[in-house]
Amino acid sequence: MSDADAVGFRSERGPILIALMLSTGLVAIEATILATAVPTIVADIGGFAQFPWLFSIFLLAQAVSVPVYSKLADTVGRKPIILTGIGLFLLGSILAGLAWDMTSLIAFRAIQGLGAGAVLPLAVTITGDLYSVRERARVQAYIASVWAASSVIGPSLGGLFAEFLSWRWIFFVNIPLGAVAVLMLVRNYHESVERRRHRIDVAGALVLTAGLSLLILAVLEGGQGWAWLSWQSLGGFGLAAVLFAVFVAIERRAAEPVLPLGIFSRRLILTTSLMSFGIGAVLIGLTSYVPTFLEVTAGASPIVSGLAVAALTLGWPLSASQSGRLFLRIGFRATALIGVGVVVMGALGLVAASFGPNPWTTAIACFVVGLGMGLVASPTLIAAQSSVPWTERGVVTGANMFLRSMGSAVGVAIFGAVANGVIARSGLGEHSPAAIQAASTAVFTGVVIAAVAIVVGGLAMPRSHVDDIEHRPVDETAAG
Repeated sequence: MSDADAVGFRSERGPILIALMLSTGLVAIEATILATAVPTIVADIGGFAQFPWLFSIFLLAQAVSVPVYSKLADTVGRKPIILTGIGLFLLGSILAGLAWDMTSLIAFRAIQGLGAGAVLPLAVTITGDLYSVRERARVQAYIASVWAASSVIGPSLGGLFAEFLSWRWIFFVNIPLGAVAVLMLVRNYHESVERRRHRIDVAGALVLTAGLSLLILAVLEGGQGWAWLSWQSLGGFGLAAVLFAVFVAIERRAAEPVLPLGIFSRRLILTTSLMSFGIGAVLIGLTSYVPTFLEVTAGASPIVSGLAVAALTLGWPLSASQSGRLFLRIGFRATALIGVGVVVMGALGLVAASFGPNPWTTAIACFVVGLGMGLVASPTLIAAQSSVPWTERGVVTGANMFLRSMGSAVGVAIFGAVANGVIARSGLGEHSPAAIQAASTAVFTGVVIAAVAIVVGGLAMPRSHVDDIEHRPVDETAAG
């Protein structure tokens, strides 16, 4: 069997790879399909003032559940957890498609988010179990193709359903994809987990979830729903800090902690996790502000502004699919540093483009940022995964993705505060093209600063090659 066949669709692991691609596609399409239909949804069921929560609640539910699912996956196995995640995601999709008002739709989006918190990290973790690092360098091309396709399919389907059918099909379309993924996983993915009595860290999971919920809620709403120095913000941050202190105390005494804090004492895992935080901040800075920037300052249509953002999500998987060849040759750290350098160049180009608003130059800058992201995100995650055995791989993967979500949440708050401050000082109002241009320039400058911070994390990464850190793909479980 050739190397290509060994990791392709025709290999023994091929059906599982297809199932993981379908599972990833559920979350990847969801990230882009909803935005294009928001005006239609609001026109149908109302709730314009509430619609930002359609995105915030999904992010909140996904972020707080990732560490819990990841620990459970290392405890009881990957299969039951990813199937549970897909089931929750499909349940949320069905209910969202039947929603009768904005409040119910937001609640059902929370159920979707709880499902997504298991689906994406478990798909990545299972890939780490099934394939060695060298094989993943090639498998990455398959996974990256899902994100590339979703960046085009998502907005197109969203617009198509909203204009010609019904916005409800945005959620119903998940049902056949999820059903096929479940069927293929049940039939083809088998694992043998050591059967022993486990002591689930329920207290730690509940305290962590409560603390993260308060923190993300305070970050998302601070400066938006209430003032930063209001009792809501101060109370949210203060209580979250208390809960985190309690969580640390619980984890130190837990027999099987939900988030073993000791993993962050390892330099490779700490640095790659912090870089993931920065990636989340850069990502949210562009996807949140580029459309408004182009629509207000350049008069671009929503479709054109959406395509400019799609250039980012297209460049990312293109470079990610080729990153394996690079890190196998020059190592993880060097690959990541090259990628961060490209991100910084793209972000600087975006700042320059903001002085002369134009959809083409903005799209090119976003594409360059995406190319750099693909050379940072994939190698750093694979490096972290590969440095630990099966019993820690889920936790490490979850920690990496959790910090990316946190980076997005914190980025939303910081960039929002910056933009609102610039607009307020201009005295021109939030509908003024000049004020939006100045605010966007400030936000894009913040993206540059976040990218430079990722460079610092990259420089702190230990120098290591694949052969120096790789654990075999199957240590304490047989999967296939």
